[in-house]
Amino acid sequence: MKFHRDDAVLYVPDGTPPAAALARTTHLGIGAHQDDLEIMAVDGILRCYGRSDAWFAGVVVSDGAGAPRAGRFADFTNPQMVAARIEEQKRAADIGEYAAQMILLHPTDELKDGKNARPIDDLEAILRATRPEVVYTHNLFDKHDAHVAVTLRVLAAIRRLASAERPEKVYGCEVWRDLDWLPDDEKTVFDCSAHEDLQFKLLEVFESQIAGGKRYDLAALGRRRAHATYHQPHQVDAVTGAIYATDLTPLTENNAPDPAEYAEALQQKF
Repeated sequence: MKFHRDDAVLYVPDGTPPAAALARTTHLGIGAHQDDLEIMAVDGILRCYGRSDAWFAGVVVSDGAGAPRAGRFADFTNPQMVAARIEEQKRAADIGEYAAQMILLHPTDELKDGKNARPIDDLEAILRATRPEVVYTHNLFDKHDAHVAVTLRVLAAIRRLASAERPEKVYGCEVWRDLDWLPDDEKTVFDCSAHEDLQFKLLEVFESQIAGGKRYDLAALGRRRAHATYHQPHQVDAVTGAIYATDLTPLTENNAPDPAEYAEALQQKF
């Protein structure tokens, strides 16, 4: 696998040769930053955990250099912060038994530049090597510009593939802004009841983020619990944790609508 950046990371937790590790992927998560996957793509992680016939692989597109920092990370330079976050993401891949973890290290400014095709090229290469059944990425309503940029790059990369090569399903998941407002017939609900200890371990490994004053571990698990309770007002809770997503698959098809028009239509339906 050849990426645009020479310092990009391809890590395989169990030591399987890279080509085989990527080829076994069934569920692929593509996020902007280290820890995004563990927040938004946990459905794929849980579906593959402990199995030999289903494998989750992760992609982090940006370098994460601009993260807030405090505690023992307060005086870290940007390169030191990048290095720390890479190691955290590798540990999450170990804990979650990922097929592979890729960190592409594109600077955020380049990622958000719509004229820069380098992230799209890298994502296309990954999609061709993994041929996943399901892709999880950010949603178009996310509050973070870099997250929306990743979604647009993912959609562009998938549309470069032939129809038969494209994932069966592509989901836009929650990080910076949840999706409880979506009409229920537009809402994909993932049951995240299983392996609560694993879910917590996957989040707490990102010490650089938690020490920076952002309790993503408590917030993400709390949101999953809240969705489980508030999803249906007239029924007892069927699950103990839930994540919402938008189905982005229509945006990967030939003659797909413009993403902005698609998002506007959902807003108007709400």
